[in-house]
Amino acid sequence: MRTAQRPSELIGQTDMLRIHSLSELTGCDIYVKLESQNPGGSIKDRAALQMIKDAMQRGDLKPGMTVVEGTAGNTGIGLALVARSFGLNMLAVMPNDQTPEKERMIRLHGAQLKTVDPVPFRDQNHFYHTARRLAEENVDYWWANQFENISNMRAHYLSTGPEIWQQTQGQVDIFVSVAGTGGTIAGNSKFLKEQNEQVEVWLVDPDGSGIYHYLKAGDYVSKGSSFTEGIGIMRLVENFKHARIDAAVNLPDQDLITLSRFIRDHDGLVLGSSSTLNVAGALMAAIQRGPGKTIVTFACDLGERSASKLYNEHYLRERGLQLEAEPIAQLIERYRAARDSIWFAQG
Repeated sequence: MRTAQRPSELIGQTDMLRIHSLSELTGCDIYVKLESQNPGGSIKDRAALQMIKDAMQRGDLKPGMTVVEGTAGNTGIGLALVARSFGLNMLAVMPNDQTPEKERMIRLHGAQLKTVDPVPFRDQNHFYHTARRLAEENVDYWWANQFENISNMRAHYLSTGPEIWQQTQGQVDIFVSVAGTGGTIAGNSKFLKEQNEQVEVWLVDPDGSGIYHYLKAGDYVSKGSSFTEGIGIMRLVENFKHARIDAAVNLPDQDLITLSRFIRDHDGLVLGSSSTLNVAGALMAAIQRGPGKTIVTFACDLGERSASKLYNEHYLRERGLQLEAEPIAQLIERYRAARDSIWFAQG
């Protein structure tokens, strides 16, 4: 048990939970690291803390200044929480198609919120460019720039990776993660492979993202779209350049409906969309590499942040998704037959 003087001191040291149902079905030990235990409710608290600490140490950020960042939600929440702990203000710029749950949390943490229309990255009104421009126009603003700021990946190299190594007693075989900025998969893969080069790192990518195709063919091409938020990207960014990836798979939103309900009903854990995609990737890795493997991934945030999308029947129907979950045995057989669709690094 820990005692702290401010919420930011409680970021990290999260528990790991074995997903009993999927572990028994696959003969592997599948663990999720419960990042929802962080004070801001997500894994992004870690990057938020490291980015602010490093900027203050360099003298780039001083008390009374305003942190500004373009965010899909969770990084904005984390930065708002950490900023308050260090006597800073926070301005989040967010596309207006994200869940209202995240908008509310940013405001509840005392941050200003500017919402913008969702537009392609090349459009100067994109949330990323809007945040950058606001920081350039105001001398008392500091732009966190989570995509290019390697303090993001440092957070996971310095804390998350070592925690995973300690919690598994060095017995982790496979690490699975989604990617958006790439900070999580980069920092963890770097640390874990420094401990044991044989640890396999799997990336799981949603529809609408080009990372899987980039690894497979060298360019960013995507198909379809996804209701997941804050993951997937269509460009190469600095944090992702440091990731050491052995395998990648692209999985559809429909699988998240099946697995989120199955895990809720069998394990009592309500997962959000990105967390469920992580678990889907872990299940794929277990089926392709098991049995007998120890696999670690993340419950990135609170499942309630996906209530208006993943758990909203009206929303799912509007997207043309099937509400009836696929039988788990059928999904497993489909994953077993999916080897040719998985990208594996050469050598």
